[in-house]
Amino acid sequence: MKHTLYILILCLLVTSCDFFKSTDNRQPIARVDDTYLYKEDIEGVVPEGASKEDSTLLVNAYVNRWARQLLLMDGALVNLSEDKQNEFSRLVDQYKNDLYTKAYLERLVKKNMDTIVHSEEAEVFYEANKESFKLNDDLMQFRYISLPLNPIDIDTIKTRFKRFKAKDKRYLDSISVQFRTYSLNDSIWIKFTEVAEKIPVVTVENKNQLLKKSNYVQLKDSLNLYLMQVIDVRLQNDYAPLDYVNKSIKQIVINKRKLELIKQLENDITKDAIKNNQFQIYN
Repeated sequence: MKHTLYILILCLLVTSCDFFKSTDNRQPIARVDDTYLYKEDIEGVVPEGASKEDSTLLVNAYVNRWARQLLLMDGALVNLSEDKQNEFSRLVDQYKNDLYTKAYLERLVKKNMDTIVHSEEAEVFYEANKESFKLNDDLMQFRYISLPLNPIDIDTIKTRFKRFKAKDKRYLDSISVQFRTYSLNDSIWIKFTEVAEKIPVVTVENKNQLLKKSNYVQLKDSLNLYLMQVIDVRLQNDYAPLDYVNKSIKQIVINKRKLELIKQLENDITKDAIKNNQFQIYN
């Protein structure tokens, strides 16, 4: 009787353990030792609309890559020395810390930093660092029109192109369908090399003719007539115009502010930790 009671108790214990044991209903599709890859793990591997053949190739490639990584990791754990494994663990921990702290600081910077750079501040920076803004290329401000040879009303077009008051610009815009190519925005700076790439008739031979301030140039080739009005130039080794480097200056100023703010935030966090007894250095 006593023996039977022990058997009943043991059966109840086993049944209870089975009852409380969690059941994993996931569908495995691959295994490496005791690690399983489940069907839900490969969701998103196959793009929507992929063919059956492509889907099979993508899934097989993913599964094989997953298995190779685990097998290589197992081999590394067996064959690498304990010192080397500890070194890698420290590197992983450091990388994790760097990721977290960088993300946190970026969030604080985004919340607290002023990203507006006023023109006066940009000009002060430009004057203080002018030697850093010497040109490696020749720059031009100019406008141009490319027309078929012997166009209609060429005299009117030339007059309005050279005079280029507001009403002249409107007129040229209105007949621009006649132009082969054109650019009437003469306030931007463009490299001479880019001009030469864009306009076939511009060459090294006529470069000096073009790189003259307030100069009107008329050139032609076998197909087209080119009207060009040079507004201003900056030659190689001249100082770059402020409006040409203004965008870069603003980015430099913002980056400088960011570094200074990060340094300040790090110092403030450390001071607060000391004040709140979170951080203490023992003598």
